[in-house]
Amino acid sequence: MRIFSDAAEDEGKRLPQIPLRMPPVLSMPRPLCLIENDGSDLRVNEEAKNILCRISEPVTVVAIVGKYRTGKSFLMNRLAGSNSGFPLGSSVQSKTKGIWMWCRPHPRTPGHVLVLLDTEGLGDVEKGDGRNDSWIFCLAVLLCSSLVYNSFGTIDQQAIEQLHYVTELTKVITLKSSDTRDAAAERKSVLPSFTWCVRDFSLLLERDGRKITEDEYLMMSLELRPGEDFTVYNLPRRCIRSFFHSHKCFVFDRPTSKKNLHRLDEVTENELEPDFLGEAEKFCNYILRSSGTKTLTGGITVTGAMLGHLSSLYVDTIRSGSVPSMDNAVLALAEIENKGALEDALSRYECEMAAHSHTFPTETELEFYLMHWKCRRGAIMVFKARSLNDPDQRYLRELKNQIRKRKEEFMKKNEDLSREVCADLLSCLSISLQDGILEGRYSPPQGQKRFLRDKLQLLEIYNGLPGKGVKSLEALENFLHQHRSTEAVILRAAERTTQAERQMAESQYRAVQAELRRRAAEQQSRDLRRSMITQSAAHQQEISSIAGRMEENRRRTAQETRSLLSHRLQAQESRLSSSYQQSLDHLQSRIEELRRQNRRTEPDNPGAGGGCVLC
Repeated sequence: MRIFSDAAEDEGKRLPQIPLRMPPVLSMPRPLCLIENDGSDLRVNEEAKNILCRISEPVTVVAIVGKYRTGKSFLMNRLAGSNSGFPLGSSVQSKTKGIWMWCRPHPRTPGHVLVLLDTEGLGDVEKGDGRNDSWIFCLAVLLCSSLVYNSFGTIDQQAIEQLHYVTELTKVITLKSSDTRDAAAERKSVLPSFTWCVRDFSLLLERDGRKITEDEYLMMSLELRPGEDFTVYNLPRRCIRSFFHSHKCFVFDRPTSKKNLHRLDEVTENELEPDFLGEAEKFCNYILRSSGTKTLTGGITVTGAMLGHLSSLYVDTIRSGSVPSMDNAVLALAEIENKGALEDALSRYECEMAAHSHTFPTETELEFYLMHWKCRRGAIMVFKARSLNDPDQRYLRELKNQIRKRKEEFMKKNEDLSREVCADLLSCLSISLQDGILEGRYSPPQGQKRFLRDKLQLLEIYNGLPGKGVKSLEALENFLHQHRSTEAVILRAAERTTQAERQMAESQYRAVQAELRRRAAEQQSRDLRRSMITQSAAHQQEISSIAGRMEENRRRTAQETRSLLSHRLQAQESRLSSSYQQSLDHLQSRIEELRRQNRRTEPDNPGAGGGCVLC
């Protein structure tokens, strides 16, 4: 099970690996500010971003927003399984500035990381720029997969008006650089779910004498009113209903007695109200169970590293005065991720080839090419595992070009080492020949035959020794060419050597050269055939891989389509249910009114003939 590190594959354990990512949980015993806010400017904290960039696992991002001093941090600490962590203010002054982050192993989803984002309180009187709140709210929406809105008291008109930041979403968040007709449906596939937490709730959940659930209470509060006079009234409600793909509500009693509210991070479980603990447990179970992995347009799963880059992209866009566009963010993120994937893949290829280089020189070129294709295949797998939105395969082609250049460098190293090994070997084997020449052992009358016999013996020993590498024949040909003049001197010195003997010596030399060339041609032909077979198999594997990716894209598109249809059906069912409930309530009211009218017109004597209008 891999949560915070890149576990090496069995094969990879034998090879030098790209440095493992450090477990971020070891670096985050406490929350850290991710986006700093001085009241007029936003900045990404590089330390926090670096922690995110070391997380290669998918992330589930839960962000909480709301008015300051409403207990947001306390709920986030409960989600983290701790009573402390995010700072809890005990006075009217807000403790949280900017957006704080806490990364934890996901308790429900192995291999995923839970990222909790606690935002500064909206509406803080100490802030001088009201637009600052809008950007904090919008950044939370852009970065999270589950948005929690925390308020105090009840869901009434004032509470919804305080959520006016949601109306800014239509102004500052665009899904694409040019919105499509189906942008609303596409927003629901990438924007977060919405959960409203009402703190210190003291009302009865009833409507017209009928008990209702928290979710019904929320949807009742978000009902639209017909008519142009209610445009301002409907705007935040319409935004909440259309921007978020699901809606949930929790109502909380006061957590503890008033005297303990200022020290919530110190109180024990026994000091908290049972009803509050029960609702808090329901809230945590729901958030951890239903909050999905953060995704982007096109079904792209966001990792911790990608979340860190997204934070910088969005903040830089806001600081430049531009409007954050999800589509533009995906393109920019793809550029960053694909460059990183290219570097990782090249590093993987170089590491594995360097690990194999202890076997240099290889006996044949085929052996080298098999080694190269294995490392190339591993590098491409690394690239495809991290690459993002590379439809024209520009980065994949660049990777293959870079690998080709690295291959040429390793091939030259293999060949140079082979030449060096063969030169040293031939130098050692030819010592006896050199000594024989110096000692006059090859002087006439039998010197020439003795010299040819020793030379052929040298060739037999050389050909029988392993480990010479791909340039063994080339090195031998160069050696023979260099010593041809020495053999000519011996032949000229042999005064009694007949013309036939000289011709026989020349014939033997040509036969040796022809045999060497024949062996070289056969070896080259065998290597070429095997190389073609290997390349064909590699190409077939790439075709299968492309077909697999196309099938995966088809399945993902179908899944997204089903999800969009499901969201639309749910929205229609919600609207129909609301309309049906309104009609039912209206009909019930009409029946009651008719009954009251009937009772008023009914004579004192029921038998006088004044029948019930409903009978």
